[in-house]
Order: sequence, then structure tokens, then C-alpha cells
Amino acid sequence: MVSILQEHKDIEIYLFLLYNFFMKDLIKKNREIIMYLIIGGLTTIVSLVSYYLLTLKLLDPSIPIELMIANIISWICAVTFAYFTNRIFVFQSKNKEILKEAIKFYLSRISTLLLEILCMFLLVNILKINDKISKIIVQVLIIIGNYIISKFFVFKSKKSK
Repeated sequence: MVSILQEHKDIEIYLFLLYNFFMKDLIKKNREIIMYLIIGGLTTIVSLVSYYLLTLKLLDPSIPIELMIANIISWICAVTFAYFTNRIFVFQSKNKEILKEAIKFYLSRISTLLLEILCMFLLVNILKINDKISKIIVQVLIIIGNYIISKFFVFKSKKSK
């Protein structure tokens, strides 16, 4: 009985070490992408919370112009949060020209927003694909696009030129 327990404990230790080794290695190799996804999740929360607060306290979403204003303000809050958190935690930018970098970030996000609107129009209105499915497909493409643009255009380091 003691030897069975010891074998079980040895297997647990072996699995723990194996898991720990591979997970640390996986996280270390993919830190930037993992952080980008975490920050993306937090950015979504900022967007939703700011939108809900605006529509619960200040603006009436049943009035079209107020709905648009709430959506625009929540987008600005989310993109501002995304810029600073991506700069600090994801890409660890050391660029001293913060304003120039921020403008590039906002312009890139505006361009992917316009691309998202176009893709949704094409998928839903032209190809007649369900809007929920289309939104998921487009979001995946936009997330990938935003990452690539951020990495190689907005936050590119001097050494990667």
C-alpha cells in the first residue's frame, strides 16, 4: 500500500514538473500574444461598462443621436485604454514620441473600424450570412489585424526596422 502511494506521489510530482516546465516555456514564448488577448478582454469590459454607464445615467439609447454618442464615447474610452495598456504591458514601448505613437494607434483603430463596418456590410447584406456569425468571423479578423498593425506599425521597435 505504501509503495502504491509513493508511486502515485511520484507520478504527481512528475506531472507537476512536466506541466510547469511546458507552461512556463509556452507562456514565455507567447507572452506578447497572451498579454494582447488579456488586454483585449479588459478593453472589451471598458467599452461595455462605459457604454452601459452612459446609457443608464446620461444618454437615452432610444434616441438615435444619443445612441451614436454613447457608442462613440465608449469606443474612445476603449481605444484610449487599449493604447496605454498595449504600450505598457503588451509591446513594452520605449518610444519617447508618445503623441505620434498614439496618433498612429488611433488611426490604425479607425481604419480597422471602417474595415469592420465594410466586412459586416458585405457578409450580412450582400452574402446574406447571419449577423451573429458574421460578427464573430469579423471580430477574429479585426483582432488579428489590430495585433499585426500594432506590432509592425504602431509599436515597432528601432531594432525591428
